[in-house]
Amino acid sequence: MDESLYVQLLDLACGGLLLTSVLVLWRRELAMIIRVFALQGLALAVLVGVFAAHENSVELWVVAVGVLVLRAGVLPYLVRRALASAGEARRETRPLVNVAASLLAAAVLTLLAYAVSQPLVQLAPSAATQAIPVGLTVVLIGFFVLVTRRRALSQLVGFLLMDNGITAVGFLTTAEVGLVVELGVSLDVLLAVLVLQVLTARMRETFGDTDLDELRELRD
Repeated sequence: MDESLYVQLLDLACGGLLLTSVLVLWRRELAMIIRVFALQGLALAVLVGVFAAHENSVELWVVAVGVLVLRAGVLPYLVRRALASAGEARRETRPLVNVAASLLAAAVLTLLAYAVSQPLVQLAPSAATQAIPVGLTVVLIGFFVLVTRRRALSQLVGFLLMDNGITAVGFLTTAEVGLVVELGVSLDVLLAVLVLQVLTARMRETFGDTDLDELRELRD
């Protein structure tokens, strides 16, 4: 692959990762948030595919297809199924932080990610390592979603955003992440989502809602 094309496609994929993370903060409809998460899975698969084409690696192509199937297909389907089976409200109506403050926080987290990751980038400057701050930003935004949203499924999406960001940082740091390693991590994430899906349904059946603040009030 031509080097300039490689850099352009790499920037495009990283831009997709960052944009979808911000869109998760901006949107309140849970169904739309799940669709945006699926798009982020597609952007992550494109990122791995770019590395596969650049390295001419069959193993990376297999990983890219696996990422596409799992993170853009299977995981969004499971979260969407949990939303339907739990009968959860379709909007995140009472987040701890409003939209404007969330977007401002995303800007601050982006600056923080760029500042923190500079020593790592300077160790081995390249087109891939210079995009590490984007992956770290996705991790931070995912954590922000996890701690500021009230509904269980919104927090689950935040957890999955963090996992996407960690995966992106892994590939940006070294494109030679083994197939077995990626398969093991993906299976762990899939298992976690399946468990959380069951827990969400049980919470709905037992308490009638999945708003964690309301469940704390029931406990008190």
